[in-house]
Amino acid sequence: MSESKLRTQSMDFAVSIINLVKQLKEKRESIISNQIGRSGKSIGANIREAQYAHGKADFIQNCKSL
Repeated sequence: MSESKLRTQSMDFAVSIINLVKQLKEKRESIISNQIGRSGKSIGANIREAQYAHGKADFIQNCKSL
């Protein structure tokens, strides 16, 4: 998967998560919506962090933190 396609998919996923969180908050499901929001939006950050690793050791370290 190319970088641009992965970035696009992670952005689309984050937007979907944000919309889901909005729907859950309307139903007063705040505890679960907060956790879903945090975990769903962090995927894009983890992808970018792994892509910009400064070598194999740095890449492996970033993947272990996932």
